[in-house]
Amino acid sequence: MLYPLKFNPLFEERIWGGDQLRRKMDKKLPEGKLIGESWELSAVPGNVSVVANGKLAGNSLEELIEVYMGELVGDKIYNKFGLLFPLLIKLIDAQDALSIQVHPNDKLALERHNSYGKTEMWYVIDSEKDAELCLGFNRPVTKEEYLRHVADGTLADILARMPVKPDNAYFIPAGAIHAIGKGILIAEIQQTSDITYRVFDWNRVDKNGKGRELHTDLAADAINFAPDQHYDVTHKPEMNRSVNLVECPYFTTNVIEVKGQLVRSYEALDSFVIYMILEGNLTLKWNGGSETAVKGETILIPACIEQVTLEGEGKLLEIYID
Repeated sequence: MLYPLKFNPLFEERIWGGDQLRRKMDKKLPEGKLIGESWELSAVPGNVSVVANGKLAGNSLEELIEVYMGELVGDKIYNKFGLLFPLLIKLIDAQDALSIQVHPNDKLALERHNSYGKTEMWYVIDSEKDAELCLGFNRPVTKEEYLRHVADGTLADILARMPVKPDNAYFIPAGAIHAIGKGILIAEIQQTSDITYRVFDWNRVDKNGKGRELHTDLAADAINFAPDQHYDVTHKPEMNRSVNLVECPYFTTNVIEVKGQLVRSYEALDSFVIYMILEGNLTLKWNGGSETAVKGETILIPACIEQVTLEGEGKLLEIYID
């Protein structure tokens, strides 16, 4: 019988990373490395998650889908994606600013990389004073104007900057130019894709004096220049209620604060459910057992589990495909 599954995190070293994942999310990071990302649940080739708990420990996510199919992910999802788990779930520690970048949509990603595109969302777990994001342009911009600013190194001058604080949430569709600023800890939900077109990296170089590769030509055709795009999807969490943040074709994300007991019913949902525990200490109970869930953990609820009772006190993101 399937049960709520935990996975071994995959830690990714980044030039802009730090140690917030250890200090604030209780991750056991490798010593002496700048860890920018913890891939909590991944089916990206070469970085496939492996189960950490219970009788299925040691099995990869792909192996589980091959055996359990719709029982694990939902029949409609299995029929569409096969052995590919459709979401990539991360925790991101931006000790320094990330590059200004853009991701292709499904059509462009298929043509260029035989891959899905990358629509994503961010939930701010913590942030330093005066931290900010770059999301979209600060005024209507044509492709020609954009290219001029890229060429003369002034791209940052035309980007919209948004101050952030904990519990802010943002939806970033494929084609939106963006950058995470320094001093921000984020939960990221995205399509299963690792395609990033880096446009500007703040003139940063590594210890050998070498800058990271830029993809300015590829990015120019991927950016959506439509004006008045809306990215902020912040809604205040409510006690013992599921508050919707994002509902799109790729994923639905809700935020839930729990105190005492909360029953979540998924009988009508033909999908897996993911819990990202942002705060606190919870116990998950279902017909067949129970499992602890603490800050920093991500848990995959198989589609065959129709009801989960959450007990304790904490805050989590609830993610599924509707």
